[in-house]
Amino acid sequence: MTKHSAPGYELEETLAFQSPEQFRALFEETRLRIVDLLLERAATITELAVVLEKPKGTVGHHVAVLEQAGLIRVVRTKKVRAIEAKYYGRTARTYLLTPKVDVDLVVSPDYFLTSAASEYAKAAQGEEELIHHTMISTLRHARIPNERAREWALRLGELSQEFVGEERGGDTTFGLLVALYPTDRPHLPDPKEGK
Repeated sequence: MTKHSAPGYELEETLAFQSPEQFRALFEETRLRIVDLLLERAATITELAVVLEKPKGTVGHHVAVLEQAGLIRVVRTKKVRAIEAKYYGRTARTYLLTPKVDVDLVVSPDYFLTSAASEYAKAAQGEEELIHHTMISTLRHARIPNERAREWALRLGELSQEFVGEERGGDTTFGLLVALYPTDRPHLPDPKEGK
């Protein structure tokens, strides 16, 4: 089991989505960014609003939606000048988007790919040294049996969990995109026996 860095509060390892409301709550750009930030540490609405450069009221609305869906919760409170500040954290490190939940999402199936492509293109125009020493992308294809594809999917999932479990630090947030998918690419037939 991968040892994950602690975000400073207790949370479950996984949460399997049980309702369409959880899907709808998560798949909105600001809310996705909020849950990503809360993987680093618990934060107040004010802290989130500053980082996201959005009004506190807007962030408060998104936090309420996430909390109502059971994706985040108040993990501690602190008195600040006679006001009780609420610190929010995720309910789980990983959200499992189970196919059991019937949901009609407005989000396209390639949401992660298009988001990553946009971030990657922007980063590729950045500081040259950072680009050459930290960025990589590759696309490979292999004709393999379904069982091996399942094994690869598990290994890639473990690698992505290890990545998000890294100790937080540094000045740059890095993205890791992992995808394994069937294609309709043609392939050569297997050679016949004895040829």
